Amino acid sequence: MKLNIILLWILRLVAAYILLQTLRFKFLGLPESVYIFTKVGMEPWGRIGSGVVELIAAILLLIPRTTAFGAALALGTISGAIFFHLTKLGIVVMDDGGQLFYMAIVTWVCSAILFFVFRNQVLNLLPEKLVGNFKAKE
Repeated sequence: MKLNIILLWILRLVAAYILLQTLRFKFLGLPESVYIFTKVGMEPWGRIGSGVVELIAAILLLIPRTTAFGAALALGTISGAIFFHLTKLGIVVMDDGGQLFYMAIVTWVCSAILFFVFRNQVLNLLPEKLVGNFKAKE
């Protein structure tokens, strides 16, 4: 049981760290971030908006009672990032060796696992007839 708790905290911390460390680029309008969002046609509102969503997601991931909500936000925003890497940006952006893409994949995987594990936080808000067998056994 203790190992599970430690592993879940590691997943939370990894996802939150990646989300938070990219905020400096987005909020300060550093050239790499401006380039990315210009290329996908979302500069500056997409850069700032995704930064706000990622900040909220990171905070929610670190609060045990809201982990599923943070994971859902992270999944949504990171799915968008992965989509643009695969369609408009490419895996390697500005000679980064694919680092941004691989960090997005790690964040997505961590968030997907966290959402699955903590899905009852969301499902408990829905009517029982909609939830069916999706709830985890408590």
